[in-house]
Amino acid sequence: MADGTPGPADPHDDELHRLRERVAALERTRPPAGHHRVRAFFSALLIVIGCLLAPLSVVAAWASQEVGDTDRYVSTIAPIAANADVQDAVANRVTDAVMAHIDLNTLLEGVAPAERPRVAAALGKLGGALEGAVRSFVHDKTRQIVASDRFQTFWVNANRKIHNAVDKALTGSGGGAIQLTDNAVQIDLAPVIEQVKADLVADGLTVAGKIPEIHTQFTVVKSDDIGKLKTGFRLLQLAGFWLPVLALVLVAAGVLLAVHRRRTLVAAVLGVAFATLVLGLGLTVFRAVYLDALPASASRPAAGAVYDAMVRLMRTTIRMVVALGIVIALGAWLTGRGRRAALVRGFWHSGIRAVRSSADHAGLRTGPVGPWLRRYRRWILWVLVALALLSYLLWSYPTAWVVVGIVLCLLLALAIVDFLADPPEDPEGSEGSEDPRRPRVAGKGRSADGTG
Repeated sequence: MADGTPGPADPHDDELHRLRERVAALERTRPPAGHHRVRAFFSALLIVIGCLLAPLSVVAAWASQEVGDTDRYVSTIAPIAANADVQDAVANRVTDAVMAHIDLNTLLEGVAPAERPRVAAALGKLGGALEGAVRSFVHDKTRQIVASDRFQTFWVNANRKIHNAVDKALTGSGGGAIQLTDNAVQIDLAPVIEQVKADLVADGLTVAGKIPEIHTQFTVVKSDDIGKLKTGFRLLQLAGFWLPVLALVLVAAGVLLAVHRRRTLVAAVLGVAFATLVLGLGLTVFRAVYLDALPASASRPAAGAVYDAMVRLMRTTIRMVVALGIVIALGAWLTGRGRRAALVRGFWHSGIRAVRSSADHAGLRTGPVGPWLRRYRRWILWVLVALALLSYLLWSYPTAWVVVGIVLCLLLALAIVDFLADPPEDPEGSEGSEDPRRPRVAGKGRSADGTG
C-alpha cells in the first residue's frame, strides 16, 4: 500500500509458493541416477530371459498337450489318415509287403502238378507283365481300403488305444503298436494287411489267404536326432505348465521394475511376440531340413503331411502369442500420453460424439442410464477389460482369431459405453455444453483485464 501497510496476500503467490515446496520435496525424494540404472539393468535382464523362455514355453505346452492329452492327440493325428499322400504311402507299403509273398509259383498252386511245367513255360514270357498286373490289382484293392471309413476308424481307434505308447516312444521306451526303433516312430500295419488279404480272397485271389501274418512298419517320424532329443523332450513335457508361467512372471517382474513401465511393457510384449515368431520360422526351416534328410525310399509328401499335422497345434499357439503380444502393445501404446496415441483417441471420441449427436437430434434419450454410466465409467471400463481377460483365460485352446474376436468384442463394448455416457453437445455452443470430463484450465473465463 502507499502508506506502507501490507496489502492482502495475492492467492497466486500462495499457489506459486506451494508449487515450489512440492518441487523441492520431489527433488529430495528423487532416487539417485545410479539407482535408475540398476533398476533398468535388472528390468532388461528379466525381460530378456522371459523372451528367451517364450519359445521354449510354446514347445513345452505343445509337448504336454500332444502327449499328455489323449483327446488332443487323437484330434491331431486323425486327419492324417484322410491325407491322400499318406494313403498312397500306406498303400505302397502294404502292397510291397503282400507282393513279397506272391510270385509265379504261388499263382500256379491251383494248377494240377502235371500241368504246371507247361503252364509255367507258357507264362514265362509274360511273367513280368503278370506280376505287374497282380501288383496293380493288389495296390488298387489296398488303396480302396485305406481310403475307406474302415481305415479311418482303425486309425483313430488304434491311436486312441496306444496313446500311452506314444508317450513311451517319444520319451525313450518302446511298447504297443507304436515304438521307437532305429530313431523312428513307427506304426505296425498288420491289421491293414489282414484286411487286404481278406478282400483279395473275396475277390478271387485265393492264394492271398495262404500269406502268413505280416508285420510291416509305417514310419510316422524319423530322424537321427530323436535319440538325442528324448531327454530334452521329457523335460519340456514335465515343464509344460510351469515354464510358460515362469516366462510370464519374469516379463511381468521386469515391467514392474522398470522406470518407464508403459514403454517397457510395449517393448517386452513385442519382444515375446518376436521371439515366438522366430520359433515359427524355425519350424518352417526345420521342415525342409527334415524332409531332405529322409531316405530315398521314404515318401516326402506323406512325411510333410505328418509333420504339418504334428506341429499344427504349435503353430496355432505361435500365432496366438504373436497376436496377443501385438494387441497388448497397441493397448499400452494407445493408453499412453504420446501425441500420436492422443490423436488416435481423439479420433475415436470424436467419431462417437458425432454419432451421439446425430442420435440426439433424432430424438434418442438415454434417461438415467447416461448419467449413471458417466459416473461409474472408469469402473465399468475396468470390468469390461477383466471380462475380456477372463474369457481368454477360460478358453480351452485360444487361437489368434479368438484373441482378435475378444478384442473386437471389447472395443464394441467400450464404444457402446462411450456412446451412452457421452453427453450430447449443445448445438448453440453455450457454456453449459462443456464436457464435464474435460479438465478445467486455471484462469479460464477471465477477461483481458484480468477480471472474472
